[in-house]
Amino acid sequence: MPSSRPSKETAGLILPGVLFRRALGSDYFVLGLCVIYALAVGPFTPGFFTPENAANLLSTALPLLLVALGQMIVLITGGIDLSVTSIIGLCSVTGAMVMNPESGGLGGDMLTVPAGCIAMLLVGMLVGTANGFAVARCRMPPFIVTLATMMGVGGFAVWLTQSKAINQLPPAFNALGGHTGIALAITALAAGCVQVMLNRSVFGRWLYATGHNPRTAHISGVPVGGVLIAAYACSGMLAALASVFYTGQAETGSPVLGQRILLDVIGAVVIGGTSLSGGRGKVLWTIFGVLFLKLIDNTLNLLSLSIFTLTIVKGAVILLAAVLDAWRIRVAGHPA
Repeated sequence: MPSSRPSKETAGLILPGVLFRRALGSDYFVLGLCVIYALAVGPFTPGFFTPENAANLLSTALPLLLVALGQMIVLITGGIDLSVTSIIGLCSVTGAMVMNPESGGLGGDMLTVPAGCIAMLLVGMLVGTANGFAVARCRMPPFIVTLATMMGVGGFAVWLTQSKAINQLPPAFNALGGHTGIALAITALAAGCVQVMLNRSVFGRWLYATGHNPRTAHISGVPVGGVLIAAYACSGMLAALASVFYTGQAETGSPVLGQRILLDVIGAVVIGGTSLSGGRGKVLWTIFGVLFLKLIDNTLNLLSLSIFTLTIVKGAVILLAAVLDAWRIRVAGHPA
């Protein structure tokens, strides 16, 4: 009888394919890309391997990670949230108006900073809840809902301030964005809460079930409508928390704060491996996706390349990530 074992030539073709599939399915695939990219580009980038640049990279990555975590939660349900950048702007001006001595009315009271932060978080949660209600109860497409919210909320923030930035924020609030250690501690706590929610709670299982198949999840007893509303509310609240850091770093409340990071937010989540089709995503993947995108951003800025070049490169990387996402789904369906 002929041997069922593959020949040496066939084995030589099969082995690379198996290794490639395993690499795509690994939680650390994007981290490996980060290491390869840093080693390949870092030596040719002036100032890349310096403590100052590492601190700058970390300070810019932390608020982006918060927004990306909220986007990941929504993508797991099979939706998308395009309104996060406008939520950042509206929360920024809301908090600044509360904390500004001329418009806030608190007059530098010790409760000024907590009141401003709470106001920002409430605004983010309310806008996110409204998004979720329109998607879940009105059965509107998430793309259309959050696109309309992005335009409406962004326009309202500009109207509210008459396109003017709000200065004179309390030094204690500015320290939230300027102090990397505080930002790191709060971001780590938020990421840990999301990790526990996804992996150790019933709500986390409901999120994945809704993303896999909402109809089947509903039949199985999952409150799909409530899950969707909660997912968008989480996205809005995390965007508001990121707005605290962005506003503190800028020391100014601005209606257009974070206007240019939508591509970064979606790109980081998709690069990390969260599926655009829903039902798949992890906190660790999102962390690695943010790191990879910020590495690209950081090196291109250090090389003094134009913003147009930066946008082209990011677009190409995100397109490649979408292709990898499709390959990962195929690999999951056809295990080695």
